[in-house]
Amino acid sequence: AHVDAGKTTLSEGILYLSGRIRELGRVDHKNAYLDTYELERNRGITIFSKQAVFKIGDRQVTLLDTPGHVDFSAEMERTLQILDYAVLVISGMNGVQGHTRTLWGLLKRYQIPVFLFINKMDQKGTDRIGLLKELKSQLDSGCIAFDKDEEEMFEELATCEDAALDEYLERGNLSEETITRLIVERKVYPCYFGSALKLQGVQEFLEGFEHYAIAGRGLRQRKSNFGAKVYKISRDTQGNRLTHLRITSGCLKVKDILTSNPTAAKQWEEKVNQIRIYSGEKYEAVLEAETGCVCAVTGLNHTYPGEGLGTERESVSPVLEPVLNYRIQLPEGCDAVVMLKNLRQLEEEEPMLRIMWNEELGEIHAQLMGAVQIEILQSLIKERFHTEVTFDTGSIVYKETIRNSVEGVGHFEPLRHYAEVHLLLEPGEPGSGLVLEADCSEDVLDRNWQRLILTHLAEKEHRGILTGSVITDMKITLIAGRAHPKHTEGGDFRQAVYRAVRQGLMQAECILLEPYYEYRLELPSEMVGRAMTDIQKMSGECKPAKMTGERSVLIGKVPAAAIQNYQMEVNGYTRGQGQLTCTFKGYEPCHNVEEIIEAAEYDPERDLNNPTGSVFCAHGAGFVVPWNQVPEYMHIESQIKKRKQAEPGELADRARRERIPAQGRNGQMDFSREEEKELEEIFIRTYGKVERKSAPVSRTITSEPKKKQKRGEEPLQEYLLVDGYNVIFAWDELKELAQVNIESARNKLMDILCNYQGFRKCIVILVFDAYKVDGYALEIQKYHNIHVVYTKEAETADQYIEKVVHHIGRKYHVTVVTSDGVEQVVTLGQGGTLISSREFQEEVELVRRQIQEEYEKRREKGKNYLFDHMDEKMAKDMEEVRLGRKDTIG
Repeated sequence: AHVDAGKTTLSEGILYLSGRIRELGRVDHKNAYLDTYELERNRGITIFSKQAVFKIGDRQVTLLDTPGHVDFSAEMERTLQILDYAVLVISGMNGVQGHTRTLWGLLKRYQIPVFLFINKMDQKGTDRIGLLKELKSQLDSGCIAFDKDEEEMFEELATCEDAALDEYLERGNLSEETITRLIVERKVYPCYFGSALKLQGVQEFLEGFEHYAIAGRGLRQRKSNFGAKVYKISRDTQGNRLTHLRITSGCLKVKDILTSNPTAAKQWEEKVNQIRIYSGEKYEAVLEAETGCVCAVTGLNHTYPGEGLGTERESVSPVLEPVLNYRIQLPEGCDAVVMLKNLRQLEEEEPMLRIMWNEELGEIHAQLMGAVQIEILQSLIKERFHTEVTFDTGSIVYKETIRNSVEGVGHFEPLRHYAEVHLLLEPGEPGSGLVLEADCSEDVLDRNWQRLILTHLAEKEHRGILTGSVITDMKITLIAGRAHPKHTEGGDFRQAVYRAVRQGLMQAECILLEPYYEYRLELPSEMVGRAMTDIQKMSGECKPAKMTGERSVLIGKVPAAAIQNYQMEVNGYTRGQGQLTCTFKGYEPCHNVEEIIEAAEYDPERDLNNPTGSVFCAHGAGFVVPWNQVPEYMHIESQIKKRKQAEPGELADRARRERIPAQGRNGQMDFSREEEKELEEIFIRTYGKVERKSAPVSRTITSEPKKKQKRGEEPLQEYLLVDGYNVIFAWDELKELAQVNIESARNKLMDILCNYQGFRKCIVILVFDAYKVDGYALEIQKYHNIHVVYTKEAETADQYIEKVVHHIGRKYHVTVVTSDGVEQVVTLGQGGTLISSREFQEEVELVRRQIQEEYEKRREKGKNYLFDHMDEKMAKDMEEVRLGRKDTIG
């Protein structure tokens, strides 16, 4: 109900007439059975949902009394998700109010059948006919009075459904089963009129409920596997943590072991110590709770409201949420860290409280619904923790989302750690929150790592880059990742995930969102012009006014920040005759975005708790790479770019290529002139055309320093062709890595060749074959300072290398690295030079030592000598490598 509609009073009457309580209590007398907290008795409002058990006939009914005040609506909304039926209480004096319409929308969202009790009909000025008309027009035409003449009731019920009309025309009435079905299907909403305080109409309501309600609607059988939904967390007078839940299938016994849902952010396994069935302050301890039972359980320390246990899934995110952020001001001498721990307990009981710790300022902030909740929270803190706190004036809670899709990359690789994550960030539907998924092959990243990544995505509220506000309305999909078989730990992926989200946001077109209210403004008709002008100034929207006599009603939406104190203005210019009601609508793009961003003064790159860059490793030391340079260093290629380049149906084939084993192959092919021309054009386009006057003599790679070129002599272009898979499976280090992840082995070889090329200054072509991939075309990529070739369908690496040697072997110095015997014969026959994979490994190691020795030797003689006798760019590159800023010499 809307606050003060008489909901707790109706609950008291139901419990009294059913025999559950002997004396009828009253809210104003501070002795209501369900007002169990002193704070509730003093304020005369319900703050926490309560439970009572009673019987109607031979059926047991659990009644849950929920808060009515809008500030505590989150507590009410969580309770809705475990109900069979709802009783909506409406004040006969006030009719359908703003919060009543909000409640009706929530009941529709959760598809809960509804009985209505129109209360306070004993007061003067109430109009039964007018109220019923209002219910039909503002809620649903299926609102039908069940406490009137039966014949008239049947006629109205028959108009709600064609099948019911046929039955009525045939029989002259409707069966109880048909009426029950219409209620369950939310086509009919029984209405009862009366006065709960004077017990008028309450008995009629109970009789109607007994006739037309179905026990255990939608529950599974007792023999099914256990399932339950948590709707509330509280603590008893001894401080024991209570998990309030409803069992939706199977049964629960004392000492049963319960575990968290597999998708939960925190995994736990705990034992049930007690099962309590509460009625008011008292409870009955039972050994077993069956399907349908609503109970409280002790022994569970990690549950949370909305959690699904056993076969039950997690509840959907609540619609109602706080839009104001307050700083909690602590008294002098109070330890903020201790108070933060205490407030976390209250946050468990009231998740919408949203306690936040500002590390930079050492401040505690809370998101709240309004002034009444602030007063209650202050009283609870004083009562439970013996501390008096105050709150500042509060500020609007903003959120952020994105307008376009981006790929975020996070890499975390300090010494002896490794993790890389690629996330696809896409804009979601308004109000959808964060949707987390995985679209990554287990051949690329093991399932346990994928689950861990999704856990890290869900475990915190990620901040946007405009104002540092929480992100929402986005779909985040894991599309690629990499772990190291020895050095990766769980915390590595946490760092990589957080950085991937932020790196993606830095690339995206971000949008600042603010909360909007749906308003209903009723005022004298002559004041409509003033009101519409005010709404326009507030950047709100207004539908055409509805006029009824001398009064008019304006409805529309408006930013919450703009309309916060407007009720006081309405009271002023209407002389107390205007009534404004606002209900939370959702988050929409901010109307004054530049002003808010400027006031926030948030710099995402200076937020050390939410870094945008990544950590890479070179020569035994980690170094930080800014977010905009991460694509140049990342170890996995861009998945968005990869998917855009792939033709339809080719993605699966590309994935197959990742797992092609490398072995020696034989056989030759005859090539047409068209194929040769095509190959030559590719090489001219890729490497440029270089003419030579005479063919070079055959050579082998040696470790001797190059001789200086004679003046006037044209430099000889040198090519090094490497059979990638042959080398990988010939080098023990790469072979061991390939058994875990072939892509990691490829990347490792590519980095090694980049260093080698930087020293030898030859053109390096690394060839991987994709001959088993149907429809795959030749692909040549530039990787730093080398060229990487993936052969086309039906073409092996040695066949491709044979083509290259055939075309350029007589023009340039060409050396082929392979241990394939047939390929070696072909290479020599075409004028090329060869070296085995193992000999080349020795050569690479020797070059690595030479680089180090040369650097150390010239470093000792000073930088001036270094720059005088060495290529300037190479010297600078060496210094960058030494400092850990670069992986390779370019």
